[in-house]
Amino acid sequence: MALAVLVASIAAHKTAWLLAILLLFALWLKLKGETRLISALVIVIGFLSYFFIVTFQLTESSPLPSTFQITWSSEYKINGQKLRGFVKTETGEKLYVVYTFSSEQEKSFYETTSLTGWTFLVQGELIAPLPPAHAYAFSMEKYLISKGARGIFEVSSWTFKEEKKTIRSFLAKQRHYMKKHIETTFPESLVAEAQALLIGLQDQVDQELQRAYQKLGITHLFAISGLHVALVSWLFFEGLLRIGVRKEMASLVLLIILPIYGVIAGGAPSVWRAVSVVELIMLMRYARWQISMDDALATSFICFVLLEPGVIYQIGFQLSYLATVSLVYSGVILRLSTNWLIRSFLITFVCQLLVYPLLLHHFYEISISSFLANIIFVPLFSFVILPMNIVMFVVTIISMPVAKALFVGYEPLRMWLTKFILYFQELPFQLWSPGKPAIWLIGVALISVLAGFYFIEIKHYSRFAVVIFIPALCIHLSPMMFKETKLTFLNVGQGDCTVIELPFRRAVYVIDSGGLLRFEQEIWKTSESQYEVGRQVVVPFLKGKGIRDIDIFIVTHADADHVEGAEEILQEINMHEIHLTPGSMDKPVMRDLLMEAKKKKVPVKEKMQGNAWRIGKTNFHYLWPRDTLYEGNDDSIVLYMHQGSFRALLTGDLEEHGEQELIKLYNKQLADLTLLKAGHHGSKTSSIEPFVELLRPELTIFSAGLNNRYRHPHDEVVERFTSRNLATLTTGVDGTIEVRIREDSWSVQMEKDLVQ
Repeated sequence: MALAVLVASIAAHKTAWLLAILLLFALWLKLKGETRLISALVIVIGFLSYFFIVTFQLTESSPLPSTFQITWSSEYKINGQKLRGFVKTETGEKLYVVYTFSSEQEKSFYETTSLTGWTFLVQGELIAPLPPAHAYAFSMEKYLISKGARGIFEVSSWTFKEEKKTIRSFLAKQRHYMKKHIETTFPESLVAEAQALLIGLQDQVDQELQRAYQKLGITHLFAISGLHVALVSWLFFEGLLRIGVRKEMASLVLLIILPIYGVIAGGAPSVWRAVSVVELIMLMRYARWQISMDDALATSFICFVLLEPGVIYQIGFQLSYLATVSLVYSGVILRLSTNWLIRSFLITFVCQLLVYPLLLHHFYEISISSFLANIIFVPLFSFVILPMNIVMFVVTIISMPVAKALFVGYEPLRMWLTKFILYFQELPFQLWSPGKPAIWLIGVALISVLAGFYFIEIKHYSRFAVVIFIPALCIHLSPMMFKETKLTFLNVGQGDCTVIELPFRRAVYVIDSGGLLRFEQEIWKTSESQYEVGRQVVVPFLKGKGIRDIDIFIVTHADADHVEGAEEILQEINMHEIHLTPGSMDKPVMRDLLMEAKKKKVPVKEKMQGNAWRIGKTNFHYLWPRDTLYEGNDDSIVLYMHQGSFRALLTGDLEEHGEQELIKLYNKQLADLTLLKAGHHGSKTSSIEPFVELLRPELTIFSAGLNNRYRHPHDEVVERFTSRNLATLTTGVDGTIEVRIREDSWSVQMEKDLVQ
């Protein structure tokens, strides 16, 4: 029945034709020997769920009035000058609201206050979310769908109306109090962990440590999960029994306390899944009815999806239910050994194996070391670190002198564990990064895992190995199975980043990394978690494509919008060699990249005119610069690429002087070009008339941000191309652009069309 509701929700969001899956599912049940009644119920429940979701949950939105009322939920964040979060309108619609603080005093007020339940009369504008930078980047539109929100509303002005006093707003205030209490009483090094483990807030978790947890496959330990709920429930229940409360009364109190804890813990899907299952089982016992764990889990799933259909797209929801299902239905496997260590491994093994296709779909990589790391860290966090945080939180309320004494002993041990985790994650071969598999491959992988579990249960281990290994090998090799040469011009905002992939991935070259030109502003306006182009745009693209190694990383010149993200890429992707324009090494913007390259032992070489190489049928030449004196944009590395009849010129930020020199040096070689990556984002100082007239490229690409402050590409520059009937594209407008080169032809694909 739960699968029928899942199909109904997907059909409601996508197309009603997907309801045909219900017929196939009913047929499968019939072939398995189920009664006609069960098969019919699956179809009926699926169709009823579909009509319920479409009629009551996904209704057509009416236009927003010029002034209307909003009430804040507990899902909001303050970062820099912005307040962002979810609200409900008077009609019950959910919106994602963005408000800009006008002063530091205003920001300080809202930081020290719980907004949940606060009602405002607002004016503003409903805006469409920006499309993702590429197919593997974060999609705001999909995020809003997963949260059941209509869209983004930017507030221009608001007036406070009232504070709605509800149980939820009261609990939100307690959560806010707990957050502030932890910040003021815990040592700074322990605040982030305590907030994550006790109230489900991960805002202050150090980025380096968070990445270490990801590499080890133990990120879930920082999220409140079913194990946390079970442990807190057990501690509370046993505590009540120890003070003389009768068992029946303790169970009744626990029934009331669990939902309260769910709200205070942040209400993540994993929390509500655990709370709802426990509540359902306990309620059925009170009613003298027996309900199995799998039925309770299915009932919880159905209620969740019917109340909030978009939740099926939340990663936490998917992983939580799928991992729990793997444990519920793997009793035979888990009973293969009575040894606690082997059983711990089997629990991790079963969970990780079933969710691995889903992890690859969302994150494009999985942790290999997680099979070992979870055996060590799950018991450590569950039975030592979590209880210690609970104890220390209680003690800070009762007696700060005692709490400080506890911190003196605990903090050094916890810091030692952090150093161990950071050291452990540095070991090689931690991750398998095959990229994002095709949907059909994910389906095959899931089926292979289920078949593998069956072979384990009947103790045919060789068949298990084969049935798991073959789909995994296909997933690993599939990103390399292409015959074309691919040039991808990434939409990195106001900056440059080009990725070149040769056929069958014989080589990968990345030219520039994107980056931000950061301007000085008041401290209170500065974002606590700054946007990083390298980490948040370029790395997801490379990992999504299954690119594990960069043969040559080329930094055309030392400008932040070309090199600032390079260090972040190097931290995540192997680089074999780095090429720089001569004389640029001593520029301050290059420091982080060079330090990381030294740490990773990646050779850094200065390159200039005359360097050339050939891979297969593709030739590469550096045409510029000619000297070792670095003077800025006009000393950008210029790369000329030649494959068959296709000829491309990638010019970095080359300006008028450099273009004039290229005309003198390479006149006939550059005439009637196929592709030009225009210099300096389409600035007035580049793409001069003689240069455009000589090259006459069939396609020119401007790498420039949407509505950028420099107005790149300039209208008069674009006019130089369009007046000659030469096609142009801009990454900020057209999104990420991929050019595919075959034997005697080439084609263009734009990511803005592919990701919709």
